[in-house]
Parts: sequence; structure tokens; C-alpha cells
Amino acid sequence: MTKPSGSVGAGRRLGVDVGGTKCLGVVIDADHRRVADLQCPTPRGVGSSDRLIAQLEALVTSLIAAAGEVDSVGIGLPGLVTRDGVLRAAPNLDGINDLPAQLLLEQRLGRPVHVDNDATCATIAEWQLGAGRGVDDLILITLGTGIGGGIVSGGALHRGAHGFAGEFGHMTIDPDGPACPCGRRGCWERFASGTGLVHLASGITIDGATPTTGEQIVNAASDGNGAAQSVIDEVARWTAIGLAGLINSFDPAMVLIGGGFGAALPMFVPSVERHLRDVIYQPDQRDLPVIKAASLGARAGSIGAALLADTANR
Repeated sequence: MTKPSGSVGAGRRLGVDVGGTKCLGVVIDADHRRVADLQCPTPRGVGSSDRLIAQLEALVTSLIAAAGEVDSVGIGLPGLVTRDGVLRAAPNLDGINDLPAQLLLEQRLGRPVHVDNDATCATIAEWQLGAGRGVDDLILITLGTGIGGGIVSGGALHRGAHGFAGEFGHMTIDPDGPACPCGRRGCWERFASGTGLVHLASGITIDGATPTTGEQIVNAASDGNGAAQSVIDEVARWTAIGLAGLINSFDPAMVLIGGGFGAALPMFVPSVERHLRDVIYQPDQRDLPVIKAASLGARAGSIGAALLADTANR
């Protein structure tokens, strides 16, 4: 809970979302208004574990200098994060494994630090403050370079026995499919993500060239390019295939889609809903969940990280 306005941090909470290319930090006040934000590059290459911890220490220190003292610090990391803040594996961060991030940051900062998975943090933010506010059973999927996610069930955040719940992107949906950075083949995120979008578009041309980014494909589809629209629809089909398993398992009232697909969602969501009816169990005997866009954008992860202290024991 936030502290009274006269206390040291005045209800201010700090959160950092670590991504594959950048770390985005934010400070929110007791009314959840943003009072400061900063970003910095995510270290890559040799020695990146040590440099990441140093970078996060510097970012937290700078945010406190800009916003004033805070009541809590939270960090969202991409990959398998244990309940005691150890990053066991991070396929999209170079060579970072078994990193005791919470312990190291607490030693450097001299204060408690809460560490969790980045998509779990985004789920907290959307559930508490965003498009899922007031919903007791929801799933968030983040479609970016890969796929992350989170689960709210019965009005409580579901972290799993080890803290690893929500790694939806590494469900195997085609064992003979393309290789994944996690070391296996045919993971869901190889088909239903920005990476999957580019992979599925390898046979088309946009302005005379093969597209190399998801943004190019989304923009072309928005401009009426039929080939790009077909690729978007194919990604929607793969998205529906993965979602069917999650919906059959958790029976959510709502599915939120976040990540980098924002510009494509008006055409993407109807396609997902259409394909979902073809693959879900007993579509005529159940109410399908509401499928809608997450609302907090790129700051969802950092805002959720700032709220981690509120959900640490839930």
C-alpha cells in the first residue's frame, strides 16, 4: 500500500522495464501519475550481466534524483525470473543466465528491490490501471520480438510454483518449425510475433523489396497492400491457435493484446476472433473472451514494475 503523503517517499514508486534494446524507467505518484521517466540502452555482448546491473543502478539513482525519494523499486526482466529475483534464462539478452539480479541490486542500492518477469509486470499494470481494470480473470499476451504474457485468475495474479508462469511464447505448436533462440523449434513466438511476421513475409515484396521489419508489413497492410494483409491474417491464425490452448486452459473473461502490434490491431483482432472459432473447443457452447488492445502502451512494463511491491505477496 502507498504511504501517507508526509512519509519519506510520499507514495512514489519506481519501476524499470528491461527490454532487448532499452531499459525504460518511470516513477509514479500515489495517484499513479507519472512524475519522471528515463531510458537507456540495454547492454549487449561480453560482460553484459555486470554492465546491466551497473546500468540499472545508475538508472534508478537518476530517477530518484529527478523525482525525489521513493517508497519502492521494482524491476521487470525478460525471461525466467524466480520468486527470489534470479534471472535463470533470457533468450533475447546476450549471455545473461543465472543472474541474481535482486540480490545484486539490493547490495548496490542499499534498499529492497522487487524483481519479476517483464510481461508479468505489464499484466499487473493493465489489470490494475489499464484495459483489464476490474476484470478478475484475464490473460495478457505481448506480441513483440517474442511473446510474453501473464495470467490473472480469480482476482489474483498467477505466478506459478517457481515464478515462471506466462511464458506462452515457448509453447511448441510445430515441432518441425523454425529454430527459436531458446534452443528448441516451433515455439509459438516464431509464428505469432514481430519475428514471426517477418518470417511469414519472406515470400512477398513491398516497394520492390522483401520486408525486414514488422513495422514495414503493418504499414503496408494499413495502406491496402493485399500481400501484407494476407501475412497479417496468417499471423492472426497462428495467434488464434496459441490462444485456443490458453483459453481452453484458463477460461478468461478477457484477452488483452499488447506489444508492438498497436497499429495492426484494428485489422488484427477481428482476424484472431474469426480464426479462434475454428480452433477453440466447443465454440458454440461457450462465450468467447473479449479480445482487445492493452491500453498502457510501451510504459506498461515499467508501470507494472513500479506496482510490484503491492503484489509481492499475492
